[in-house]
Amino acid sequence: MSSNPVAETVSSLMPRAKEELTALVAFKSVADFDQFPRSESVGAANWIASALRAEGFQDVDLLDTPDGTQSVYGYLPGPEGAKTVLLYAHYDVQPPLDEDGWATPPFELTERDGRWYGRGAADCKGGVLMHLLALRALKANGGVPVHVKVIAEGSEEQGTGGLERYAEQHPELLAADTIVIGDAGNFRVGLPTVTSTLRGMTLVRVKVDTLEGNLHSGQFGGAAPDALAALIRVLDSLRAEDGSTTVDGLAADGEWEGLAYDEEQFRRDARVLDGVELIGSGSVADRIWARPAVTVLGIDCPPVVGATPSVQAGARALVSLRVPPGVDAAEATKLLQAHLEARTPWGARVGVEQIGQGQAFRADTASPAYRAMADAMAVAYPGEEMQYAGQGGSIPLCNTLAGLYPRAEILLIGLSEPEAQIHAVNESVSPEELERLSVTEALFLRNYAAS
Repeated sequence: MSSNPVAETVSSLMPRAKEELTALVAFKSVADFDQFPRSESVGAANWIASALRAEGFQDVDLLDTPDGTQSVYGYLPGPEGAKTVLLYAHYDVQPPLDEDGWATPPFELTERDGRWYGRGAADCKGGVLMHLLALRALKANGGVPVHVKVIAEGSEEQGTGGLERYAEQHPELLAADTIVIGDAGNFRVGLPTVTSTLRGMTLVRVKVDTLEGNLHSGQFGGAAPDALAALIRVLDSLRAEDGSTTVDGLAADGEWEGLAYDEEQFRRDARVLDGVELIGSGSVADRIWARPAVTVLGIDCPPVVGATPSVQAGARALVSLRVPPGVDAAEATKLLQAHLEARTPWGARVGVEQIGQGQAFRADTASPAYRAMADAMAVAYPGEEMQYAGQGGSIPLCNTLAGLYPRAEILLIGLSEPEAQIHAVNESVSPEELERLSVTEALFLRNYAAS
């Protein structure tokens, strides 16, 4: 790869990229404004807007989306008659979770053992830098051969649909011949991968109430209905004995036909403790890419420290359900709600509130853009061929864009390979992957322009 002028340019830009990613990671841009200051997200958005203007982008704007967040848009004109490519990333990040569990501060990019650590380093502020590096390399080697639109979303992690609704209200804004979603990842470091499917998701908050107020467990325990125990019962009903997801009426027997995922490799990637079994049935790929998966994200109940001997009057939980392509997320939400209501024991009062939702996605991998991407990856990753994999996560915008622009080709690449540990403590990005994928994207844009 070093003999390629584009690759040489990207390599020379990596020190600058590290400085820029350091600046971007420093913004605590979690789009939960009850816990994190809105000013942090505004700061990150303005940083990206300034970077786009510095690269010659026109019409750079901070779009106020219906969910109360902002997305950054910019347009870089290419040669007359050229194709248009939309490059997507998001600058909002997950909360840091247990900050004491981080080896280094989550919002300070830190190099350790050849990786760069920090919240958002891979998911997806690194994706913003990937786009910038690719465009800079092309500008330094003959120019950008396509019209480029960039959109950096501000609430992807929250699943509140702000950019989706904005795009529906302004359908011309993001129109493109091809869309590159920079929010996926290689199957493993060094193996170039496009993500061909995404699971959809629904997010609900379930609340169980049994009493007018907490009661002394010694005086009333044993007869008074415990809301926390009722909640535990209903949450347990969402899994079979082997851990498979069981939502009444929801099929859970899909099979994955693409890249296989070795079980021992998955155990290493997921950092499963010795002696602990994996959950579910079928192949690993079936379980994470082709079947529904429920996760209890959190429970509101008294912490162990400071707990009193009380029967709980109320308890609630946040529940995520991922669904594979072919399953309608809205229908899955109805099934999940009905299941939770039907399985709540003892006549306890139960309420289910939908928080977020996004449809699953399946790409057309036979399109010309995929051939251009395969050729680009063969250069950026010598000796390797492009692989197709699924992703258990959701990017709801994909289906919105596919619906708005049915003739557009959509490709998913990115920096979230297994070692990145996105959404967990000690998230990191491989600088080598950032470099190679930036080269990939630059060569893809050149190949696609000529196709």
